[in-house]
Amino acid sequence: MARILLATIGSLGDLHPALALALELRRRGHRAEIATTELYREKITALGLPFHPLPPEVAVGDGTFVRQFMEGRGASKFLLRELLFPAVPAMYDALSVAAAGADLLVSSEIVYAAPILAEKTGLRWVSYSLAPVSLFSIHDPSLLPGPPGTRLLQSLGPGANRLLRCAAGVVTWRWWQPVRRLRRELGLPPGRSPLFDGKYSPRLDLALFSPALQPPQPDWPAQTAQCGFPFYEEADTTGAKLPAAVETFLAAGTPPVVFTLGSAAVLLADDFFTESARAAQRLGRRALLLLGQNPPPPGLPPTIFAWDYLPYAQIFPRAAAIVHQGGVGTTAQALRAGRPMLVVPFAHDQPDNAARVMRLGVARTLARGRYRAKRVARELAALLGDPAVAEKSAAIGAQVHAEHGVAAACDALERVLSA
Repeated sequence: MARILLATIGSLGDLHPALALALELRRRGHRAEIATTELYREKITALGLPFHPLPPEVAVGDGTFVRQFMEGRGASKFLLRELLFPAVPAMYDALSVAAAGADLLVSSEIVYAAPILAEKTGLRWVSYSLAPVSLFSIHDPSLLPGPPGTRLLQSLGPGANRLLRCAAGVVTWRWWQPVRRLRRELGLPPGRSPLFDGKYSPRLDLALFSPALQPPQPDWPAQTAQCGFPFYEEADTTGAKLPAAVETFLAAGTPPVVFTLGSAAVLLADDFFTESARAAQRLGRRALLLLGQNPPPPGLPPTIFAWDYLPYAQIFPRAAAIVHQGGVGTTAQALRAGRPMLVVPFAHDQPDNAARVMRLGVARTLARGRYRAKRVARELAALLGDPAVAEKSAAIGAQVHAEHGVAAACDALERVLSA
C-alpha cells in the first residue's frame, strides 16, 4: 500500500478530479490523502479521506473577492500575481508537512510549491492539467487573455504562437519573483517558469481531459499521458438521491433547459438567472435554475424550478440543453451527458473551452455582456432545432463515456509507484 498525497487549489471543478483519483486509489488499496483549501475540509473528511490544509485560502464563497479573479482579461493576472505566487512560501511549508513520509505527490498545475518540494527532497511527483489551455500548444493554440490583436496573431500559425509564448514568458517574469526568492533560500537554482515549462513533472504529467476537447499535440511534454476526464461520481460515493421535489419536477414534463454557473462564477450571477427564466418562457420551455446562494427570480411559473445545487451527473443527462459558464468540470459533464450547450464564459480556461465545444458542433457561445433573454432564447432555439447538434452531442457523449479517465490516470500513477 502506498501513501499518496493529492494537492489542489480552486473551485469544486478543481477539487472533484482530485477526489475522483483519491477514491479510486483508495479502492485499489492505497492510502490517498487530500491537501487543499480549508473550505473543503468537511466535504473531504466526510468521504473518509485525510485532509491537509493548503494555503492560500481562496475565498470562493466571497463574491467581492471572486469578482477580482473571475472577471475580465486581468482576472488571471490577479489570481497569479496577487494571490497564488505570493503564497508559494506558505504553500511550500504546508505541503512539506503534509507530504512528509508520502510515497507520491500528485498536484494540479497551480500548486506551485509541488515542483520545488520534489526538487528539494527527491519526493516522487506527478503533475496534472485539467484543460487544454494549460498545455499551451502552439499547434492548436488556446484562446488566451491579452491585448487586442492577440487572437489575430494566434491565427497565423505555430511560428506566431511561439513568439506569443515567448512574449508571455517575458511579461510574466516579474509575477513569479516570490518563487525565485524561495528557490534561492532553499539553495536551488532559479528554475523555469512555473507558468510554462517549470510546471510539468519530468516523471509523468497527466492530461486529465478528453481527446474530444483536444487530442495530443506534438509539442506536449514527452512524458504527458492523456487519460480523459476524471469524473467524481458524487451520487455513487455518497449515496445521495435527488430531492423528492426535484424528481417530481423532472418527471412532470419534457426535459428542461438547465442553467448553471458552476461553483465560483455563480457568485457573480447578477441578472443571469432572471434573464435565463425569461428566455425559457420566451421559448415555451421548462427550465431548471441551479442558483447557488442567489435568490430565485420573483414570480417563477410552475414550468421553471429553482434549486441551490445538484450533482451534474444526475441532472445533465435529463436536460434538453445546458447553459453554463464553461469551466472544464462543467463542460466535461455536459459533454458526457450528450446534450447541446450554450456557454457564457467568464475568465481563465472558460473562453477556450467554449471555443472548443463550439468547434465540435455541440455548442454555441454568448458573451456575458450580451446575455439577455431575447438573445439567449434565439441561441437555444438554434441549438435545439438542429438535429445535427443533437447527433453530434450524443456521439461525443458516447466517446467520453468510454474513456474511463479515472482508471487510466490511476493506472499511470501505479506505474510510477512500481518503477
